[in-house]
Amino acid sequence: MWKDSETNVDLLEFDYLIDITKDIIENDSLSPCTIGVYGDWGSGKSSLVEMILKDYEGNDDFLCLKFNGWLFEDYDDAKNALLGNILDSIKEKRALSAKAKKTIGKLFKNIDYFDLASKGIKYGADFLLTGGIGTMADLTLNTILSKAKSVGSNFKEEDVKKILGDTFKKEDIRKNLREFHDDFKTLLGETKIKKLVVFIDELDRCNHDTILETLEAIRLFLFTSGTAFIIGADERQVMYAVRKRFPEVKGNQIDIGKEYLEKMIQYPIKIPQLGVLEVEYYITCLFFQDIFKNEYDEIFKFIKFKKSEDFLNFTITYELITNQFISLDKDKIKETISLSKQLSSVLSKSLNGNPRHCKRFLNSLSMRLKMAGFKGVTLDKKVLAKVMLIEYFKESVFKQIGELQANENGKPKELELIEKNEWDSVTKLKLWKDDEWFTNWIKIEPKLSEIDLQPYYYFSRESLQNTLIKTNTSISPEAEKALDNLLSKSDAFRKDALKKAAIINEFESLEILKTLYSQIELSSEIDAKMFTSYIEWGATKEVLYSEVISQLSSIPVSKIKSHFIPRIVEFGKVSGKTNEIKALSMIWMKEKSSLKASIEQEFK
Repeated sequence: MWKDSETNVDLLEFDYLIDITKDIIENDSLSPCTIGVYGDWGSGKSSLVEMILKDYEGNDDFLCLKFNGWLFEDYDDAKNALLGNILDSIKEKRALSAKAKKTIGKLFKNIDYFDLASKGIKYGADFLLTGGIGTMADLTLNTILSKAKSVGSNFKEEDVKKILGDTFKKEDIRKNLREFHDDFKTLLGETKIKKLVVFIDELDRCNHDTILETLEAIRLFLFTSGTAFIIGADERQVMYAVRKRFPEVKGNQIDIGKEYLEKMIQYPIKIPQLGVLEVEYYITCLFFQDIFKNEYDEIFKFIKFKKSEDFLNFTITYELITNQFISLDKDKIKETISLSKQLSSVLSKSLNGNPRHCKRFLNSLSMRLKMAGFKGVTLDKKVLAKVMLIEYFKESVFKQIGELQANENGKPKELELIEKNEWDSVTKLKLWKDDEWFTNWIKIEPKLSEIDLQPYYYFSRESLQNTLIKTNTSISPEAEKALDNLLSKSDAFRKDALKKAAIINEFESLEILKTLYSQIELSSEIDAKMFTSYIEWGATKEVLYSEVISQLSSIPVSKIKSHFIPRIVEFGKVSGKTNEIKALSMIWMKEKSSLKASIEQEFK
């Protein structure tokens, strides 16, 4: 199994992205700089930066640190958390001269001041920012105490006196906030930090205010020569936060949100989606890492070298590995390369080549194999992988095959008929005849008709009980937002979610559909708006069409309402499943006469 976290080992061929990022950081003429490392959730943003930071280890001219804004979101003001973490790292990792100690002390005290300011904002008094940054210098202890008491604040007078008294006892109480910037620059010089590199991770998981506060903290307080800030985020989430703050003005041709983001983040570096060959390479390397633990370093070094010779056309072949490493188990090498090819074509498309989702699929595969081993059962890895593909991406047909194999001693006759392309005799699985995903899956080796599927389904029982492993798997922030909008029962939010369907991968689209269906399945009476979200989402991708038909067939007809029929028929037209919808509607009409008028009206 593989740890589901960032790594500093480059299995994703990020070397050129690492090099361009380092080139920007090390170019003095571009300093200070902000670099946006943009990519989908799970695309490898954190790993890319981890590799960059590793390259700077042992270089005393560089001080590199990481800041996760999401961890501090509920406990501290974003600006203060970022400032405090940077100063803590400098204090911990650098020897401080007397001047540096004095400077860092002033900076820490001013962070206390900013903390007090943020508390003032929380109870709605804009007494700190009403007139701009400069007005902070006009505050006195009496004005803050007076204002705090007037709004019923929970501040204790002695706490405020201590913070402000300690901070400004020997300094000008009218000191301008902008001195923080100068003091910070002085601190970098005194600690002989030529380059301060700060990686800000998980920013896209923060709320919109936190995202903008963090970006503004960089520009207002820390943006000085010798600093480089790397923002790891999904660009769409950051852009959304900006546009929430700066909505478009009708008649104004300027995209304020876009200009703001370009001002804040100067150098965008976008992580590309992995293609089929890249996913195959990634999966193969992970398998080798797990199977050949002792030899892996040498294998990976060799593979990297050979790939550098022709990186555009390189593939890992059986001959390449066996000719170089003659002592390795040849059967394991052959099985690994074959399995990687089998999985990569499906995962690259259905998961948009997302490394984290790929790794989680492989971890589930590995867990199943281990669980079977603990029971003294040996599962064929390629058979299990093929079964798990249908489990992940076509849950309804997975369950249908499960019922068939349970009644036929593990060898469903219909699978054999489909493999022979003899669809005329197929009944239970007929629905999926025109489903491209399913028909492509059938062609993947090995053929399942001669395999006893009972042990494979035994170790998938949680899926058959509607608690599939992947249900607990995190989905991307973009998919989470789409799901929340669909569940909100708001027409405007639903429309927004439907617009985003194109950028959500097949796996996450299926997860969303499954959650919406669960809401319908568990309710005693189906909410009209929830049903609208479900049926309209089901029409957004071809991979969802057959799932919707299967799920509609499973809903008790007593829960189907007349005003659902037009939407169901419209789904049939959009999906090209009109015949299936008509057949299902005829069944409903016989079982529930009150639906007859609506059905006849739609199909007249």
